[in-house]
Amino acid sequence: MSAQPVHPHQPLAAPSPAAAARLRTRIAGHDAADRWLPAFDRDWDAALEESRATYDLSSLHEVVREWQGRLDTAPAVAALIASGYADTDSVALEDILGTRR
Repeated sequence: MSAQPVHPHQPLAAPSPAAAARLRTRIAGHDAADRWLPAFDRDWDAALEESRATYDLSSLHEVVREWQGRLDTAPAVAALIASGYADTDSVALEDILGTRR
């Protein structure tokens, strides 16, 4: 019998301290940098303020993971769009979830 708790998922490892700087460099080199860089900076600044107030780095780690995911999936999304995929049968998310307040 093990004294260790059994968890279905291992906790995610924290990004390295330099991960945000490397990520910002990747974003700056992307085709969508003119839109994405201000959005990343806004997300990062908000997470930084939250971490200063709470002494918790989770929000910073979350921003890094989210943007890494965006950058990692961007080629697949671009290929899908370039393939001529028709999304005319889609439904606006607001119609399903309602508007945010």
